[in-house]
Amino acid sequence: MRIGGRVVSQGVLIVSAIRCDGKREILGIQIADTESEATYNELFLDLKARGLSGVLLVVSDAHKGLKKAAKRYFQGASWQRCQVHFSGNAMGLVKRAKRKEVAADLKKIFTADEKAEARRLASETITKWQEISPKVAELIDEHIEECFSSLDFPDSIRPRIRSTNGLERFHEEVRRRTRVVRIFPNRESCLRLISAICVEHSEEWISGKRYINPEDLAESRAAQEQQRVAF
Repeated sequence: MRIGGRVVSQGVLIVSAIRCDGKREILGIQIADTESEATYNELFLDLKARGLSGVLLVVSDAHKGLKKAAKRYFQGASWQRCQVHFSGNAMGLVKRAKRKEVAADLKKIFTADEKAEARRLASETITKWQEISPKVAELIDEHIEECFSSLDFPDSIRPRIRSTNGLERFHEEVRRRTRVVRIFPNRESCLRLISAICVEHSEEWISGKRYINPEDLAESRAAQEQQRVAF
């Protein structure tokens, strides 16, 4: 977009959520100079000021600024590292011929029924890849646990919360609609178009089918509340 007589690249931050009734909704949109802890702080602070509360889980990639901002503003919520992004990070550490094997090994871990089983499979995978690719083994050893928060939720919910795929598909639609414009004359025009797209999809989500079963979500919330009381 054009800012101060120059054409510059800007980031668009979009937050979507699964509500207590099991439906999705887009909560926030912000144009930012860059992805940073400061921009996410501003976005999350605005959401809190508008009344957002009761957040159980934040799902994202491993952007350090986002993680810090989420920890600051959503205290008590778990963080789920997107399993798809994690797999992509791991595959990027090996040659093309080995990428499918990395993906297959990680899929076995991510489809485990319980954390204990996931950790056992992860340990075996680390041992295997220490000889083939120490960098893959190190990534799994140090960060795989960040991908396991979804296992604290009921089985029916896990496929919806273990990655950012739902939001990524929406991002593709935003890119498709904004690509036609090519260069926005200013921030306001960009925000108007993207806001319109977000409102359109958010209304479809709210009036459409449930994204998850709310009874299962209620069960998860009750279990987490009991855990807080126990500790």
